Amino acid sequence: MVWCSGWRLASAISQAGGLGLIGSGSMHPNVLREHIVKCKEATKKPFGVNVPLLYPEIEKLMEVIVNEEIKIVFTSAGNPKTWTGFLKDRGVTVVHVVSSLKFAQKSEAAGVDAVVAEGFEAGGHNGREETTTLCLVPQVCDAVKIPVLAAGGIATGRAILAAEALGAQGVQVGTRFAASMESSAHENFKHRVVSLTEGETMLSLKSLTPVRLIKNNFYRKVQEAEQRGASTEELKNILGRGRSKQGIFEGDMDEGELEIGQGASFVKEIKPAAEILMEMWNEYLLVRKSILV
Repeated sequence: MVWCSGWRLASAISQAGGLGLIGSGSMHPNVLREHIVKCKEATKKPFGVNVPLLYPEIEKLMEVIVNEEIKIVFTSAGNPKTWTGFLKDRGVTVVHVVSSLKFAQKSEAAGVDAVVAEGFEAGGHNGREETTTLCLVPQVCDAVKIPVLAAGGIATGRAILAAEALGAQGVQVGTRFAASMESSAHENFKHRVVSLTEGETMLSLKSLTPVRLIKNNFYRKVQEAEQRGASTEELKNILGRGRSKQGIFEGDMDEGELEIGQGASFVKEIKPAAEILMEMWNEYLLVRKSILV
């Protein structure tokens, strides 16, 4: 969600009753500060920041987060030991995103307050093990004592209820909001997401950092290279720099890296984030009531 979840989407989600997250992975420190300030102006409700720990300017991002008194941080794509203590010493609640049971246990040992168990249905960076949400969430819930949030393919109220049945105490949703009106993604990308059907995304680049991609010219180049055993260096050259920005933010649907989850097949219309959230919540309540009766 790094090119989708800026202050507009985060504030809209929080204002509607969820917990909005600013995706800082695409932001320089001054840009993150600007988004935090605007988010504070747009809502008085709590919101957080997601920080990929492998980001080159991580020290400066953490400085901005602390100075702006952000109290909830979701970390991902790195070792939670590195920054969890720093954040918790400053009164920040830390949630780490994991794709395996092993990393969930390591995160708990590192002192995080909760984990997001993200199945390989998810978009963006993903787990090499390709463990599905259905299998991952209950295993993590059984193995750790801290709260577990489910992610990966959570795009409907029914999926929220299913995650609850698996033992999760909450869910994290990305793909369903990528095509919202408040998403900062390019309109070309939003309309492409709305048009997707089942099977039009695939997990790729497993020898680098696994990502789930929409099938386009860039994806086909990656697939061809991987099938003939291309080296890691060649794959890096094919990927280049700024490929996801080129696709998601700038709207190049042919050569951009178009990251999205399998839940995209549930997205049929570009709507306000608050409306999407309420649709999911109302469906959750309706299905839950029908089952309990």
